[in-house]
Amino acid sequence: MNIQVVSAPDDGEPLWTSWSLPCAVHDTKAARIWKIAERIGATGLIGLGDKGYTGLAEVVFCPFKGRGKPQWKRDANSEHAKLRSPAERAIAQLKNWDVLRRLRCCPHRAGQITRAVLVLQLREAR
Repeated sequence: MNIQVVSAPDDGEPLWTSWSLPCAVHDTKAARIWKIAERIGATGLIGLGDKGYTGLAEVVFCPFKGRGKPQWKRDANSEHAKLRSPAERAIAQLKNWDVLRRLRCCPHRAGQITRAVLVLQLREAR
């Protein structure tokens, strides 16, 4: 299944999760379905995505793809990874819940369960 996660830029706390889509849906298509780039742009912020979001929107920056990149692109990818690490932490926090690691149900229920876990995670963080 494909579930999108938006996290806080400073501490990586998960802020929002999408409903689930079948896993055959590419990350870029899922982000377009949930209008993530438009919502980020409306706030005046920028987003950082992994290579799966390349070409999504001007407000979402992604690392450079390919091998044999010049040094400046490798340096840019390294800095991008450092800035994006809080988002990876948010995903790891959600995956830390056993119910999500062992989830075997229809995608619609998975989205509901993920959103419930997000509420519990935010409550636990207080």
